This record gives sequence, C-alpha cells and structure tokens, in this order.
Amino acid sequence: MVKTVDSAFNEFMRDHVNLDPDVVARARKSRDNLLENIAEFSDREGFFRLHDEFNVHFGSFARKTKCRELDDIDLMLGVSGGGATYSSLRGWNQVEIYGNPDIPAQKECMNDDGTLNSIKVTNKFKDRLNSVRDYFRSDIRRNGEAVVLNLVSRPWSFDIVPCFYTVPDFDGRSYYLIPNGEGGWKKTDPKMDRDHVTTTNTDKNGRVLELIRLCKKWNKEKKAKTISSYLLETLIVNFADSQVMLDPDIGVRFKDALHYIADNIMNPVIDMKRIQGNINDLSFQNRLILREKALADYKEAVNALALEYVSEHEKAIRIWGKIFGGAFPVYER
Repeated sequence: MVKTVDSAFNEFMRDHVNLDPDVVARARKSRDNLLENIAEFSDREGFFRLHDEFNVHFGSFARKTKCRELDDIDLMLGVSGGGATYSSLRGWNQVEIYGNPDIPAQKECMNDDGTLNSIKVTNKFKDRLNSVRDYFRSDIRRNGEAVVLNLVSRPWSFDIVPCFYTVPDFDGRSYYLIPNGEGGWKKTDPKMDRDHVTTTNTDKNGRVLELIRLCKKWNKEKKAKTISSYLLETLIVNFADSQVMLDPDIGVRFKDALHYIADNIMNPVIDMKRIQGNINDLSFQNRLILREKALADYKEAVNALALEYVSEHEKAIRIWGKIFGGAFPVYER
C-alpha cells in the first residue's frame, strides 16, 4: 500500500507492468542457448544451410515493449538462398520464391511450379526442432507463420520463423522474406520497427518504452482484444513522434496517449516498416468501442491528475485503480 500517486505508479510499473529483470535474464540465456543448438542444424543431414548473420530478434520482447507476463519470444532464423530468386509482383504479402533444385532441402519443399512452399519449410524446421537437446520434452507445433516451441519448464514459448534476406529490391531496400501462413512468403523488416522505436524513445528522453508497456497493460485490463499489440504500439509511437516533448509524469503521458488513441483510432495507421501500409484492420464497430474506452478513461485520468494536483492522493489513487484494475496499489491510511 502507498501514500502518493507517484509511489503507486512506481510500484505498479515495477511489479505488474515491466518485465521482471531476473525473468528477462533467464529468457535471454534460454534464447541464446536455443540459437546455439539450432546453429548445429546448418547444412547437415539434408537440412538448409543457415546464416546466423541474418538471424533477427524481433517482436515486443526485442523492442523492450512487452509488458508482463512474458509469454513468447520471437526469433527469425536466416536461411541461405543458395541462388534462389523471388518475385513480389503480386504484392508485399504474396511473394514467390523460386527455389534451387540443386539444394536437396529446397527441392523437398518445392511446389510443382518450382516455388518454395513456406509451409513445407516451416514443417522442416518443426521436425528438426524435435531433436534439439534441452528441449526434447517440449511441445513443438506449427502455428501459421511460425514454429512454436513451448518449453516444459519455462512460462514463455519461442515463435521461430525461417527467413530469407533479399538483395536490394527495385526501391533500393533489402527485405526479409518470411512465411505468410498460406504457403507463400511476405516482406518484412523488423529491424526498421526496432530502430524506429529506439530512436523515438531516445528523442523523448527515454519516456516512450514504459508508456507503451503501460498502454498494453491498460489494453489487457480493458480486454480490448480487438486491437493487436503491434497496432497499439504503433499508435503510441506515432503519438510520441507528434509531440515536441513528453511529460516526465507517467500519468500525464498516459492521459495524453489515451486522447491520441481516441482521436486517431478511426483513421488509417501506417506500419513503422513502411511495408504493409494501413495496419488498422479493425471494423468500424470495434474502432468505436475502443474510442469510447479510451475517451472514458481519458476523462477519468484528467480527474485523477486534478485531484493529485491538490494533494488528494487517496481519491486520485482510487481513480487510477478503476482505470488499471485490482493490481493497482491501494492507498495506505
């Protein structure tokens, strides 16, 4: 229990929003151990030649924007193209890779027209992961674009995505090609996401990452499952980019972010990678629902901040508790 709003937020962020540093350290060690094991697959017994220089730690864990609890860690594993070519004439998410039939692993994963089937590729990774030492008792399955490795003794799983790295495209950019979940491939560039978030956080005096995590915690509490983590994160980064500076008070930042969400959730939201275009795929009705949730809590936050300003900390903390739920600290009398 606490006496001030500042101490309440400090405790809430430490114990319920930010990842436990010990968990993060164990997760990184586990991730590195897994990558060492997978590196041994390379070009052995009919498997692909791997290029670890094209491995990518991606997703919210890599961007340091994941809030508790740590449930998954995303990894992209670089695969050698070996002379394969690709065509993206059908769009960024309908890329065709034409495999090299002289490479046995690629030949096994080809369709009749010579294109590389991403489902077959991920299944090949899935089968090989069954032999990884230290993970032999884990549940391994393919889930859309990734191979999911659920660990027996850890609360987190690994989402493992095979990828190819391209030469510069017609636009001068190189891309990572990953499974699109339908047998084809799609372009991505997670490093651009990560660099954008890092740059914005640096420009705003390190006040963006914890704001993103707090907004994700709010999203979980409100059970606003209609909005994806990546869409919400992009909205908050866009909000930060639109500001000259961010307030040092996390409550003020959160209040302003809610106002931005309410003002912008009805509009297109362009992905940070500048590949997908508009990522706001919410229905009109769901946009309205999220807008109303953000507006309602924005008004509550305004009231809480006004009460804090006149030192009515108990009343202010009670309002923040309504916004964030039962995990928010209670005022100590």
